[in-house]
Amino acid sequence: MVVVMAPDATEEDIARVVQRVEGVGGEANVSRGVTRTIIGLVGDIDSFHHLNLRTLPGVADVHRISAPYKLVSRQHHPQRSTVWVGRPEIGLTPIGPDSFTFLAGPCAVETPEQTVAAAQMAKAAGATIIRGGAYKPRSSPYSFQGLALAGLQILADVRTVTGLPIVTEVVDVRDVEMVAEYADMLQIGTRNMANFGLLQAASESGKPILLKRGMSSTIEEWLLAAEYIARRGNLDIVLCERGIRTFETSTRNTLDISAVPVVQAASHLPVIIDPSHAAGRKDLVVPLSRAAIAVGADGLIVDVHPHPEDALCDGPQALLGTELRELAQAVRQLPPVLGRVDAADLTRQLA
Repeated sequence: MVVVMAPDATEEDIARVVQRVEGVGGEANVSRGVTRTIIGLVGDIDSFHHLNLRTLPGVADVHRISAPYKLVSRQHHPQRSTVWVGRPEIGLTPIGPDSFTFLAGPCAVETPEQTVAAAQMAKAAGATIIRGGAYKPRSSPYSFQGLALAGLQILADVRTVTGLPIVTEVVDVRDVEMVAEYADMLQIGTRNMANFGLLQAASESGKPILLKRGMSSTIEEWLLAAEYIARRGNLDIVLCERGIRTFETSTRNTLDISAVPVVQAASHLPVIIDPSHAAGRKDLVVPLSRAAIAVGADGLIVDVHPHPEDALCDGPQALLGTELRELAQAVRQLPPVLGRVDAADLTRQLA
């Protein structure tokens, strides 16, 4: 952190800043220029924030020069990370910089037949991780909220049928242990990105975490949410950009495609894209997926459904038929152009 003193700051003003910083165990390095003095601070950033240095006489500005998210930052972990998802009977599937991972399945688990059919469609299209919602946090309390435990049991059966790992959302701290028993990866949805108690409880499950960006959150807030997970000892975190809320109404959300390279420069965590929830329309999923691959995303998570017209959740964005075939082609052909391999080719068996 750097404190910039005003041109008319006195020696007493400078000494006061130094005294405050040293009073909390920090180190203050004073650098005097021709017209301005700068004080470089070394120590605990959180302690410095509590000093309210901007309010002191003679202080013009205060700048942070290190990332507030220590554990997920590339400043402290220069090499980008790979997260492995799975269990002994099916092996481990990677999400990271050396591969491209396709996650797909129904937005909501409705019936065993619907979920198995969607999962088989997803696998045939090239998916190596199956997604499905047993718990559905909805804007309306009258909308379908998911099958809960019954949905988790269906997902476990789907894993047996497909031989692929399962990712599903957890929405309540009280459900973390049960969801972790069935799932291979826990999803924290956009509405819960800032539910810090849930983030910490999910971390302690020991399962990999898929953390979606909050619909109105900045990238720094998103990475700080990941830091809550990392601070509890779990660095198996995958970030998911799923569109943010803007003034535009032609799509459900606005996909922030620039978030991928921005986050990859700031953090070592893998970043995937959810074009389904960004667009809210199936006709935009394939174009947005192509853009995500081109910009360097580490994977995609997409909704598929055998009968979108009958879906209890997000039917208009679920892929079927022609759109799913086009997406499968894009996932197969485009990542190798960027030097990535299919995650299925890197799947490893547990000893």
